[in-house]
Amino acid sequence: MKRIVVFGPGPQFKGGIANYNTSLARALDRREELEVHIVSWTQQYPAIIPRDFIDRKSKTDQLSGTRIKVHYLLNYNRPATWRRTVRFISGLKPDRVIIQWAIAIQGIPLRHVARTLQRSGIPVIFDLHFVVQKENSSLDRILTRRCIRFSDAYVTHALKTFDELKELLPGKDYRIQGSGDPLQGEGTPVLTLYHPVYDMFRKDEAFDVEGFKSSLGLKKHVFLFFGFIRKYKGLHNVIEAFNLVCQEREDVSLLIVGELFWNTLDQKKFSTRLKSAIFGVAKRLFLRRQDDEQNYRPLDLIEKHHLEEQVVTITEFVPNEDVHKYFQASDSITLFYSAATPSGVESMSYNFGLPILAAGVGHFKETVKHGYNGYLAEPENIRSMANVMIQSIESPIPSGNVYATSAKMSWDNYASAILGQ
Repeated sequence: MKRIVVFGPGPQFKGGIANYNTSLARALDRREELEVHIVSWTQQYPAIIPRDFIDRKSKTDQLSGTRIKVHYLLNYNRPATWRRTVRFISGLKPDRVIIQWAIAIQGIPLRHVARTLQRSGIPVIFDLHFVVQKENSSLDRILTRRCIRFSDAYVTHALKTFDELKELLPGKDYRIQGSGDPLQGEGTPVLTLYHPVYDMFRKDEAFDVEGFKSSLGLKKHVFLFFGFIRKYKGLHNVIEAFNLVCQEREDVSLLIVGELFWNTLDQKKFSTRLKSAIFGVAKRLFLRRQDDEQNYRPLDLIEKHHLEEQVVTITEFVPNEDVHKYFQASDSITLFYSAATPSGVESMSYNFGLPILAAGVGHFKETVKHGYNGYLAEPENIRSMANVMIQSIESPIPSGNVYATSAKMSWDNYASAILGQ
């Protein structure tokens, strides 16, 4: 029996990467010939980062009915656990280790893990959710370059990511890998795949959509913004564009469902204030000023434009079992990002047949077919964004088109590609 280690945040953590890592492990576990282990962080970030990353609300056991074993081992702030993690993985004698790469700052402990495993003869695959981080800095590039070079193969979810990989690590002899091709061969294999459609979020056919909409005060046509509120995700663009839509229509609502990324701890506690102060200094040293989210307050635009009656906000983490409610109550998802690698929210939208309204940046230009499964707006053009929102009402996208777009984007197909089958 082959043994696979999937390294990344385990199911006790919040966010898309934890969902992704768990879904990949589940897909691999569906193969009888594999023994699957999730090796996870216990603490993913430096202790100075003022945020709670643990999912304390979801009640569903995402690993119920599987054979997957989960091991919470790696603490960013304790180097002894870095060595312990390597020893544990080495002791499993895995056939390969798949590492989720999504945050550059994690490159400090992950470099030790990947380099040591690779040098001991254990095949390492980096599953690249990005190469150039959205909040880009010189430190991010250094950490990324120093870490992901210790890999026997790569997975990318967009052509843009592959181009960035070649630019960041130009010395490697890359070989584009097709699904089903064996990983062995000359050069470093790069699988150019996709972000699979989540199977942990499903429609509830018995759900009372109209009753739910009524309870929230939502109008006939509902635009959804979902996920962590981060600057690059462009919620400010969504609200500004929606304001223009409201000047032309009275039957629209904007539903904002997302946790304020940097406001999950008690701001009155001394420890939180101390972390915030130290973290603020670190950001000023390494982050470009325009990428700093310290004063990012897009929700203030609701009051500025007097949209209190048209916008519903739920600014807290949503348990996995409640996610379907907000997608089923909406008519389209708004992704007016400033920069985009493959998006977990986009993947969730496919699962509910929800048309995608996106800015024509990065990955969205590859996946959103204008007029077929969604509409593309000009980047940073508020009028264009408002126009596609109105267009989605006047010329609605059939949900069948959305489902058809993602028909081959399954986790099972993805797992087969990574296994070279």
